[in-house]
Amino acid sequence: MHPEGSELVVCTDGAMTLVQEIGGEEVRTELRAGEYAINDAGVWHTADVRKRATALFVTAGMGMQIRAG
Repeated sequence: MHPEGSELVVCTDGAMTLVQEIGGEEVRTELRAGEYAINDAGVWHTADVRKRATALFVTAGMGMQIRAG
C-alpha cells in the first residue's frame, strides 16, 4: 500500500491479475500485454501471476507499507 501516491501497473508481456482491496472487498482486474491499471493511494494490492508476465510498476514509494499474510 502506498499512502503518498498512486501506482501505475503496466503489463508489458504475458498476463497477470491485479488484486485490490477496495471498501473491504477484493477486486480482481485481468491485465494482458499493453494494458494497465492504477492502484490508488491507500489501496492494499498485490499481483497474481499464473504463468508468466513482465510488468512495469511506477510507484510513489514514500511511506510504503507491507502487510504480512
